[in-house]
Amino acid sequence: MITNYLESAKKQFQYYKLLGERTMDQLTDDDLFWQYNPESNSIAIIVKHLWGNMLSRWTDFLTSDGEKEWRQREAEFDADIKTREELMEKWNAGWDCLFGALDELNEENFDTVIYIRNMGHTVTEAVNRQMAHYAYHIGQITYIGRMIKGADWQSLSIPRGGSATYNAAKFAKDKHREHFTDEWTGTDEDTQ
Repeated sequence: MITNYLESAKKQFQYYKLLGERTMDQLTDDDLFWQYNPESNSIAIIVKHLWGNMLSRWTDFLTSDGEKEWRQREAEFDADIKTREELMEKWNAGWDCLFGALDELNEENFDTVIYIRNMGHTVTEAVNRQMAHYAYHIGQITYIGRMIKGADWQSLSIPRGGSATYNAAKFAKDKHREHFTDEWTGTDEDTQ
């Protein structure tokens, strides 16, 4: 049961990471820094916030509070990333920290109480909390990308008008479990 949960969580995190990357791949460098207005977040700002949150939550996941003393949360919303390369370094550093922490989880340490801002969580609660938070922000990244691209947007899941064809192909196969690959988009979640 624990192994199945951890594999499922990793798969879901990989999916959200992939959605963010497929969105950013469609955009120009300038698009990554576009803000609807001065009070809104650009994709770069969202990535910076995700990076700060991930480093704080997943560093020493089993042994220290997820809100690290060294975290500068307010600064995560400063628009000071200047290049795609810097943005992608932060993006990858955050995800690497997350996946490294998940790789350390097993049946022996799964009962550890995880603290976030001094509030105790089960491992499942802590992982689910972060998964929901990251899905929220990946949705924002995707939405901003779609707004910028307009009619040139390449759907990340089932393209508009393609549901019947997609479902026919899925139901033409025997029942099976999906397995994550680089090409996997196996979800019916609306991310158009």
